[in-house]
Amino acid sequence: MAQRDYYEILGVDKKAPADEIKKAFRKLAVKYHPDRNAGDAAAEEKFKEINEAYAVLSDPEKRQQYDAFGSSGFHQQYSQEDIFRNFDFSGTFKDMGMGGGEDIFSRLFGGAFSRGGARGFSRGPRPGADLSLAVEVGFREAANGCEKQVAFRRNGSREELKVKIPAGVDNGSRIRIAGKGSAGENGGPNGDLYLEVKLARDPVFTRDGGDLFVERTIRFSEACLGISIEVPTLEGDKRIKVPAGIQPGTKIRLKGCGVKALGSNAKGDLYIKIGIHVPEGLNSSQKKLVEELAKNGL
Repeated sequence: MAQRDYYEILGVDKKAPADEIKKAFRKLAVKYHPDRNAGDAAAEEKFKEINEAYAVLSDPEKRQQYDAFGSSGFHQQYSQEDIFRNFDFSGTFKDMGMGGGEDIFSRLFGGAFSRGGARGFSRGPRPGADLSLAVEVGFREAANGCEKQVAFRRNGSREELKVKIPAGVDNGSRIRIAGKGSAGENGGPNGDLYLEVKLARDPVFTRDGGDLFVERTIRFSEACLGISIEVPTLEGDKRIKVPAGIQPGTKIRLKGCGVKALGSNAKGDLYIKIGIHVPEGLNSSQKKLVEELAKNGL
């Protein structure tokens, strides 16, 4: 089944309350029910979409995951079995005064569904679904490591957890917290919780893996004669020598002054990119000096 937006399928707003979602589902389910559309393949496909959308949006935990990560991210974590697990298809249609729920569900979604509708997916132990949660980490927190308090929904309840963010995490890093996913079924183990790191920007540094980059601008005369300047590092300012005759865009490397690699003590490097300041206007004495330099081949 193509991955369409579940809210769009049910025709409701993303902030719609549960009762509005249920009302929209019931209306569409009656309209596209196979008993009323015998032999209509398009109606049957629509009916399948409606039930899949409702199976997710009627479950607070699945809806929270769907809202957090969108259709693509959600389907990377949830199979169709996961989507329909614990969804009482038969009871839903009995409540609507429409029978045949188990047979219809099995016919539409395949033989993997035993008697009892979606509740019959698995008779043996099954592990719980993994959960994903985005967590924003400061630039320097990521470099040095830190602790974060995170909140998430698990098994229908809100939970809070203090987690350790290891030094060296980068944008997109995933941190696994074992056993903090959804509860397993029939004695199966819990799933895991995955924290997806969103790295905040820093006003001074940019980062590429373990390497850091910073820009510094010097005057033309300083570029010609050389100069010592102070540059920032994660451990504080350091004084470096800029050699005479340096060219614009040259990078000076400070070995081991970058970020520690995740799971290692090895650090990347810090690169200082040198820019040359060219004044927009000269006073008369400055202009004469530059003209003299030009006459001397500079």
